[in-house]
Amino acid sequence: MAESTEIAELEESFRKFAVYGDTKATGQEMNGKNWAKLCKDCKVTDGKGVTSTDVDIVFSKVKGKTSRCINVEEFKKALEELAPKRFKDKSKEEAFDAMCQLVAGKEPVNVGVTKAKSVGAVERLTDTSKYTGSHKERFDETGKGKGKSGRETLVDNSGYVSAYKNAGTYDAKVKK
Repeated sequence: MAESTEIAELEESFRKFAVYGDTKATGQEMNGKNWAKLCKDCKVTDGKGVTSTDVDIVFSKVKGKTSRCINVEEFKKALEELAPKRFKDKSKEEAFDAMCQLVAGKEPVNVGVTKAKSVGAVERLTDTSKYTGSHKERFDETGKGKGKSGRETLVDNSGYVSAYKNAGTYDAKVKK
């Protein structure tokens, strides 16, 4: 059987994969989707000895009849079930240890996450320093949008004509 530190790492990997992609997950139970992701990310599925179908069958075998998730103990049992298929040349104990080494300490990988690329045309069209006319008024010098003040003309209700130099000085003159 695997050592206690390896078991702790195995359980930590279980928790990380159990909460992956589910904001409500507690890390105590893992669903079938996350089990399949764990097997794929940790290279338990090799395409020959262990396929994604085998992974799904083992998950269905170890989970409770009415349950949709597996706990840590069922997770270890599932790894024991898959170990002889993945490592055919080793004994059952050695295969389980090798399987634990594959999974222990691993985290979910975000593969295929798209990142925004700025291509020449997009970069040119989104450069606010090149805007002209009324569009230019919507952004400040740094290129940040002004918000509502950039879209609408705000009316000055101070009582003075626009661009009047001595605006706001009437009260000071009258008090004298």
